[in-house]
This record gives sequence, C-alpha cells and structure tokens, in this order.
Amino acid sequence: MTHRFGILRRFRFNLPQRIAAGLLFLFLAQGLWVAAHQTLTDRDYQYARCGRETWERPSALAGYFTTCGNIHDGILAYRLAGLPLTLNLLAEHALDVFRKPEDKVVQTGASVNGSWFAGWETTGEVSTWELRHQMTHILLLLRLPFLMAGCVLGGCIWWVTRRLYGNLGGYTALALYCFSPPVLKACLSPNTEVLAALGVYGSVYTCIGVAHAMHGPRRKWRPRIVLLTVLFGLAAASHVAALPVAALLGLVLMLWVAEGHRSQALPIVLAASMSALVLLFACYGFSPDAFSYVFRSAAGFLWFSLDPMRRFFLTLANAGLTVAVGAAAALYLLSHRSRYFGNTAPLLCALVCLTLVMTGVPGSPWLWSVPFLVTFVGGVFADMYENPRERLALAAAGAIVVLQIVLCMASLPGME
Repeated sequence: MTHRFGILRRFRFNLPQRIAAGLLFLFLAQGLWVAAHQTLTDRDYQYARCGRETWERPSALAGYFTTCGNIHDGILAYRLAGLPLTLNLLAEHALDVFRKPEDKVVQTGASVNGSWFAGWETTGEVSTWELRHQMTHILLLLRLPFLMAGCVLGGCIWWVTRRLYGNLGGYTALALYCFSPPVLKACLSPNTEVLAALGVYGSVYTCIGVAHAMHGPRRKWRPRIVLLTVLFGLAAASHVAALPVAALLGLVLMLWVAEGHRSQALPIVLAASMSALVLLFACYGFSPDAFSYVFRSAAGFLWFSLDPMRRFFLTLANAGLTVAVGAAAALYLLSHRSRYFGNTAPLLCALVCLTLVMTGVPGSPWLWSVPFLVTFVGGVFADMYENPRERLALAAAGAIVVLQIVLCMASLPGME
C-alpha cells in the first residue's frame, strides 16, 4: 500500500473525533445564528468592492492596486471577502446563457440612478451595490471564508492539544475556544485578525514540529518545512506584522527544542520567511508598487502595553476563560509537574501576543493569544485530571466551561 493510502487507512473518526466535530459544529451554528441577525455595513461594502477588484480588476486606478489604495495590512482578508462574490458572479454569467435577455442577472452597462456606484465599475459589469439585490445570501458569502478560517483554527487547536495532552485536555481547550465571543466576533466580519491568529498559531507549532523532526532523518524535515513556509505566507498575507511575531516566537521555541541542531534553526526560519514574502508578493498579483507599499507603510509597527490584557480579562463575556486562565496559572506555579515545555510554550506565546499593540494601523494582536491561552489551560487542566482527585478536577473544569458557554450564548444577538 502506498504511503498516501496508508495515511487514509490510519485515519479514524471515533468518539473523540466526533465530540470535537460536534463542538466545531456548535461553533459554526453560533456563527450562522449571528450572521442571520446582522446587516450589511460600510465596512462590508469596502471589503466586497476592493476584494472583488483584487480578482477582477487589480489596477482600478493608476498607481493603486484597488480603489481602497495599496492595501498594506492584510491583502488576504480582501481576497477572501471578494472571492465568493467573484465566483458567484462567474456562475451567474454562465447561467445567463440559458436565460432570456430580460431575465439576465448581469446586465451590461448596469447603473444606479444613472451613475456607477461610488464611481466604480467592474469587469463583471455590475456594481457591488447592485449585487446586493441580484445575489442571494451576499452577507453570508462575505462572512463564510472567515467563519471557515475560525473552524480550521479550532481544528488546529484540537489536533495540537489532543496530541500533547490527551482527549480530556483537547476537549477543554476546544470547548473554551468554540464559545469565545471575541473569536466569534472576529469570524463574523471581514477582517485580518482570525486569519492572522491561524497563521501565528499554526506557524509556532509547526516550528516546534520542525525542531522535533531535526532529531530524526532529514527526509522527515522537508514536508514540515514546506508546511512552515505556507503558514508563514498565511501569516504575512493576513497581516504583515504577524510574520515577524510568528517567526520570532517560532525561532525561540525551535532553539529550545532542537538541542544539538540549533545552528540549523535560524537558516530554516530565514528561508521560510523569505519564501513567505514571495507568497505575499503573489497575493499582490506580482505588482511591485503595491507590494513595496507594504514596507513603506506603518502597518508593521508594534509596541507593548498592558491595556489589551486588562480589557480582555475584565470583559464579562470572557469571564469563564478568565477564571480558567487564572486557575491554570495558579496550578502552573504551584505544581512542579505542570511546568514543562508543553505548557510553558503556549503561556509564553500568549503573554507576548496579549501585550502587543499596533501603532501604525488599527488591529487586535491580543486576539492572536486566544488559541495559545486555551492550549495552556487545556495542558494544565489535563495534568490535574491525572491526579488522585480526578473527579474534583473534572467537576471544576466542567463548571468553568459551562460558565463560559452560558456567557457566550447570552451575548449572541436574539439571546439577550
């Protein structure tokens, strides 16, 4: 049997995977519920218009990549927001072949009150404003890529925590993630944060995976280094500031793990970072001017502050996660068995992300800390599940998770 089919044969969808899938389904259901209670905003129109331009007309104005200007913070968010609309428009073009002229969805020279919406037209011959009336579920189409990114991030958290801490630790981390109001909010409007969180989290743990692979044969290095390059590219395209954060955190943890191979850690991270910039260049359609503006803007400027941490932990909707992090921090300090690399790594990454602020453009780096926080909680709690007072630990953790679920559900529109 080939290696590829061997992997498929080893895959199992047993009870642990079903429980994780159920939690992710609840996360998706919450997102769809909130989307059903939302309306289109000016920000939606901006992402829809400029996102479509990146696919359909990448040189809308002389000297600029889109009518939003040369996008310098997160080109991937615009592309993902515009992709479903562009694909939908192409589908409508194809179906128009079978429609009568008066029933065609895409009309040549369509206009709004005799003028193009906001002075802009697309090669699709229909403006975003008109698409609101001609496409179905346009609001959901705008949000679906970001909601799917949130589900993928949840899947990554489950994969990491279950491998490190077992089923119970994985359930705890995933449950806290799936009922996190800040994550849900980030997944339900076009923005860069959930994509950057996925890029940073995936990059850090892939760096750790590469460091572990260094202790084995070189043939096992290559797939992980390729994956690391892709994730670095995802981080860079999500937000330019996410790449240095992911690369620096990943490098520190690689140097920690790759004992005996530390001289190779820096070249691997640098090579993956340079390759990631090539992927970022591709996201700009290989436009040198638009790509160079990324480095001429202030999008990558970061500083440190305790205000994001204070606001995050004092928000009522995050009370369950706050209690969980407080309890895990106390247990981490008091229990020697909890102070090992698997728990220290996510704690270190969470502290760094929680104290970052963007000084050049609006952003929320503190959101990148949520996957690391729930991973840290899952790891410490998993240690407590294995002590003689296992039932007490399970009951306490269950109460905290239920508290977070109740607060999250209470914060949903239509549930107040």
